[in-house]
Amino acid sequence: MNNINIGRALRELREASGKQAKAVARSAVMSPSKLSKIENEALAPSLIDVERILTALEVSEEVKARLAEAARKAATEATAWRILRRTGLHKHQDEIRAIEAQTTLMRLFQPSCVPGLLQTPEYARAILSRHSYTQGALEKMMGARLLRQEVLHDTDRTFRFVVTESVLRWKIVRPSMLAAQLDKLITMSRMSNVSIGVLPLSAPMTDLPSSSFVLFDTNLAIIEIPHAEITTTEARDVELYVNKFDGFEGAAVTGEEMRSFVAGLRDDFLRQQETG
Repeated sequence: MNNINIGRALRELREASGKQAKAVARSAVMSPSKLSKIENEALAPSLIDVERILTALEVSEEVKARLAEAARKAATEATAWRILRRTGLHKHQDEIRAIEAQTTLMRLFQPSCVPGLLQTPEYARAILSRHSYTQGALEKMMGARLLRQEVLHDTDRTFRFVVTESVLRWKIVRPSMLAAQLDKLITMSRMSNVSIGVLPLSAPMTDLPSSSFVLFDTNLAIIEIPHAEITTTEARDVELYVNKFDGFEGAAVTGEEMRSFVAGLRDDFLRQQETG
């Protein structure tokens, strides 16, 4: 099945469901015009697009699996960041938020910066300001990123994060702000549905922390590389990242040991602030 057939199939499924296009687009977190282009074969849908549309249509698991597999085979799995910036990265944040809202277990590994779901506003602004956004685009990105954090308070979902020690040491913001960011990590780690592990630089490494990635249940993996975001639902690929995550998490410090470790780094930043 190619992209044209996927678009036609999605339109036929929507018409059979009796759902209005605007309602489906709203549930799928996309504009009605984008849904129209997909249905009319003017735009090849991504894996995420197809998953969200099928969820909005409330189709059977069998139909969802069949069309998602067709989309996986047809879609280009790597999307350049320049394309996402062109279409609006705040919209992409909304797309990720929709996926997170449908996920029971989310696992995230990050060797570069504090994960977006755990960032303080100051830290998030510093990260996003490194890109050439207009002030308006920056504010939209900030709002979308902070809105995503609300999902952490849904105790029906479980979140497991692993970051490297270097992430906590990068001077992305001034020492006092880094101390506040580390305090937030300590606080969030006490939530019943949130686990935060830190991979110390002294830990024996069984794998290379080459890129950040996030796993949504065992259905979807999103990997970030410098020029693009890679999305895959291929079972063997997802399993590869599950195994990588398990290895990193097994070598990480968690619970009280993690909180003590992070508190020591926080206190170092506070002393730097006092003597700076």
